[in-house]
Amino acid sequence: MPTVDVVDLSNRKVEELDLADSVFAAPVNENLIYQAVVAYRAARRAGTHKVKGRAEVRGSGRKPWRQKGTGRARIGSNRSPLRRGGGTVHGPQPRDHSQKLPRKMLLGALRSALSARLQDSGIVVVRDFELASHKTRAFLGALETLGAGRSVLVVANGPNRNLRLSSRNLQGVRVVSSYDLHPYSVLKYGCILMSAEAARKCSEVLA
Repeated sequence: MPTVDVVDLSNRKVEELDLADSVFAAPVNENLIYQAVVAYRAARRAGTHKVKGRAEVRGSGRKPWRQKGTGRARIGSNRSPLRRGGGTVHGPQPRDHSQKLPRKMLLGALRSALSARLQDSGIVVVRDFELASHKTRAFLGALETLGAGRSVLVVANGPNRNLRLSSRNLQGVRVVSSYDLHPYSVLKYGCILMSAEAARKCSEVLA
């Protein structure tokens, strides 16, 4: 059972926390993580790419010249894909790029991602995020004290007005709940600040 140090916002150790082996010390399945990341990025695609076919481009449907006797190649319409300004054949059309990923696979990928980040010392467990002020400067000072850098994923459960207001203007910082945690987010950010309550909840729910 992995044991981690719990620190406060001043980066002082206050206690130790035991985490579930099946969540934070699980075997890392890179293939499962890859499938979860691909499915996440595919679901974020807008899918609004569109080109016009020959029935949609502007132009007359009249035959430009007669079929025979002119010495030129035969042609039936100015909207033909062979002519400049004509329609496009088999071009991209609006569609849904999302992929269906079974829930068990997604949870397995999340366990693998959390285990990999804990092995790399990429997870810092904080007792709580009770900030005295909603000012961005106060939260930025806490990040510098914790050595989190500028690419930070903050995992905190429950409503926290000061945390939400002080972090929303910081580029590279995202605040999520443990219920919204995704393998893509776990791998994307350089440092993960997780509240002790969120760490316990992950150990309970994902075990």
